[in-house]
Amino acid sequence: MSNYRLFVSTGLNFADSTEALQHIGERMVKEGVVCDTYPAALLEREATYPTGIALEEHVVAIPHCEAIHAREPAIYLIRPSAPVSFSQADDDGQVAAELIIALIVTDPQEQLKLLRTLFGKLQQNEFIEGLLHAKETEIENYFHENILAAVA
Repeated sequence: MSNYRLFVSTGLNFADSTEALQHIGERMVKEGVVCDTYPAALLEREATYPTGIALEEHVVAIPHCEAIHAREPAIYLIRPSAPVSFSQADDDGQVAAELIIALIVTDPQEQLKLLRTLFGKLQQNEFIEGLLHAKETEIENYFHENILAAVA
């Protein structure tokens, strides 16, 4: 098992990506996994390097920022009540993210390993479908089995 703390929320409603990112920042500060500098750094990085990713059938956002703002590694997976508009990572357009997977990392090398594993799984439609349709109580185990066990 990896050393990432995993937080899961479903059914949250956000007007836009800024509101979602503010929520992530506030929640992670409250949980003690990030420094007070994290919320502003997360917003700043998203403005410079957007994280909305259009996959074959679904859209996800993977917001993150530099390790200097983290106290301990964590992942905050959010399945919002309705898709949230994020700027697209490889384009100037907007995409509506059905899942938001915020990465909080303390080691840049670990971040690369986690991103590779995560992107590999995100290419598999059945993995995303599992996250989108699992009961809230099952999401944490599903994510651990499919992602975190692979990077442990």
